[in-house]
Amino acid sequence: MSDVTIASFNVKNLIGPEQEYYEFQKYTAEEYAWKRDWLADQVLTLDADVIGFQEVFEPDALEDVMEETDLRARALNDVAQPARGVGYGRKAIFRRLKLEGYADAQVAFAPNLNDGEPGQRRPGLAVVSRFGFVGAPEVIQEIEPPLSIPFSALGGEAGAGSFTLKRLSRPILKVRIAMGGRVVTLFNCHLKSKLGEYDRPPGAEFAPAADLTDYDPVGRALGSLRAGLRRMGEAFVLRRLIVAELTAGNPVIVLGDFNDHENAVSSEIIAGEIPFKNYAWMLRHDAQHAGDRYSREEARQIREDVEAMRLHSAESLFVQKSLRDMVYTATFGGKFESIDRIYLSRHFLPGTPDTVGEMTYFSVLNDHLTDGSHPEAPYNKLASDHGQIMAHLRLRDGAA
Repeated sequence: MSDVTIASFNVKNLIGPEQEYYEFQKYTAEEYAWKRDWLADQVLTLDADVIGFQEVFEPDALEDVMEETDLRARALNDVAQPARGVGYGRKAIFRRLKLEGYADAQVAFAPNLNDGEPGQRRPGLAVVSRFGFVGAPEVIQEIEPPLSIPFSALGGEAGAGSFTLKRLSRPILKVRIAMGGRVVTLFNCHLKSKLGEYDRPPGAEFAPAADLTDYDPVGRALGSLRAGLRRMGEAFVLRRLIVAELTAGNPVIVLGDFNDHENAVSSEIIAGEIPFKNYAWMLRHDAQHAGDRYSREEARQIREDVEAMRLHSAESLFVQKSLRDMVYTATFGGKFESIDRIYLSRHFLPGTPDTVGEMTYFSVLNDHLTDGSHPEAPYNKLASDHGQIMAHLRLRDGAA
């Protein structure tokens, strides 16, 4: 058996000092040093084998954080580990205290095609893996051919409109990692934020709906609609990639910042359908009369087909095991939410036909949540407004 830990970490605008990432926003050298210090402490606490990072503007800053983390790991090991040759050094307690560090880890970085000039930067994604990568990492952002979604199905009218998506707001990073003697496909994503997408007329200095001194509730609602459609479209693009991997028989892990609540539309699209308990009670898709329903054998096959393509929330699995009622990973507008996700294919569930192991625990580091809405916890750009989550997996040893 092999124990593996997989984490997701939105680092909130990681970039080097004196670089304007958004308009009027940058870190001084002192602020950057503070942020690197804080991030290194969090990564050291996680001590995860694989970490998916979101909101990384440049790989150099992330590598700087990982080098600082590794220095601290070695320093702690010098203190906590017995000298070589000491008999009691083989005790399990010392193995548990040892930190692996990241000196030999590999970094895959996905730049954002929407990245612009100083003040108009757009962040990318990264995955750090102690196991390295199998093959070259893949970055998906351009959609070719474009995703076109017609809205004529319900009304049957040819001119009912459509929604077209040509590029994701942020990339999807796809990597293959050998763990537990087999290769697992991992996707890291950061779906469109919940900030409204407001239209700016030609020649205008700013979008009218962005002017809060002249509040436009309808324009703001339309901005939320645009953001929501984009987020769901991005979720569908990711789902299509997931299904291709599952169809090929590959174990899949999806992690990142979904910007959605559990059981919200984007999460449902990514995870896939929850199978109906008894399809034999359901009217057939091609029914000719009221009693024309699926057979028991067809019902069994349908359920198996749906289950094989379904992903499972690590958080939900943890809640079921521990009876914990809620996990919070972020706050937006003063409202605590859970928008960071780790999803697992059924390969990581015990008792399924193609199981390779199971999740044994789910960790959350979230004691610093703040977005400035609470006077007792002011906004801190040097930390993160997200908690970090980690799935603990126990994998059966098998052939890669």
